[in-house]
Amino acid sequence: MSVGLLGGAFDPPHNGHLALADEAVRQFQLERLVVLPTGSPPHKQTHTDPWARFRLAASAFEGRPNVQLSAHELEREGLSYTVDTVRWASAIWPDPIFLVGADEFADYLAWKEPNGILEHARLGVATRPGFPRERLELVLRELERPDRVEFFTIPEIPISSRDIRERVRRGEPIDELVPEAVARSIREDGLYRST
Repeated sequence: MSVGLLGGAFDPPHNGHLALADEAVRQFQLERLVVLPTGSPPHKQTHTDPWARFRLAASAFEGRPNVQLSAHELEREGLSYTVDTVRWASAIWPDPIFLVGADEFADYLAWKEPNGILEHARLGVATRPGFPRERLELVLRELERPDRVEFFTIPEIPISSRDIRERVRRGEPIDELVPEAVARSIREDGLYRST
């Protein structure tokens, strides 16, 4: 079974996450997509409770066929390192594809055990038109298994979770940036008003 892994803070999830997921499913012909909200990301501050982010991700991906949410990252102790996640996942689904954006991959060599990650999973790197390919090639040259990295193109979707949090804080609408269920949950739970 071809399985993709989509990790992230999802703080909050938005239409860009969904576009990346949909394109990865199509291009890699994934039979299952496992969405893994991070518990305690090592390189990023989160702005709301991990289980609130999990519920937002569940709302965002609800109704999408063959998508499975996993609370693995939230239930384990300590920081959420990708190498630990793919080690766990590969014991369940052989040779999964861990999905990342080009911006994240540009910093991949700073991740914990970047070559160790590629022992347990392939990387699917989402690039967008105009992203400097030379930044990605620099990373590839340093990897022991660059053949385990595959690129796929997604459309330019200028949305970020940070911008959405700022809009919520200022009382501006976010309905065109996130799925309807996510916008409703943010309103009803009073999330990000003081972020």
